[in-house]
Amino acid sequence: MSKEIEIFVEEEFQGVVDEGWARRIAQAVLKAEGVAPPYEVSLVFTDSETARKLNRDYRGVDAPTDVLAFYMLPQKGDESSFALPPDGVARLGEVIISYPQAVEQAKEQGHSPARELALLVIHGILHLLGYDHEEPEEEAKMRTREKELLEKCLLW
Repeated sequence: MSKEIEIFVEEEFQGVVDEGWARRIAQAVLKAEGVAPPYEVSLVFTDSETARKLNRDYRGVDAPTDVLAFYMLPQKGDESSFALPPDGVARLGEVIISYPQAVEQAKEQGHSPARELALLVIHGILHLLGYDHEEPEEEAKMRTREKELLEKCLLW
């Protein structure tokens, strides 16, 4: 049996990141996007330096970042054929969130760290599902969907 949503919280952030809450947000986003189990997604809450190193090593951008998404499903324009593993579990990928960056951005935006973390979980999962924000039209679509999902998730 697969673990649908795996949560990893670096030791220094344990107790401040509510794993159950993060899992519920991820589940709500996946359900709203029509993704039914079985699936696997990992959410990782880490420090700024780890996020910066991953950003440098995998995106070629040597700068801090708030969220990274490492998807496993083919994205639009991807020519490769991708077959599900024999167990039928859709392994969607991994979302890396810099907890300190989220706290800083929450202060800058004048809202709670919880709201910022929710937004970053939503943003990362939407990337795993093929959303992007490279082009203005794609960005508008992604931002609209983020807002809809954030409002839904913050109601509970």
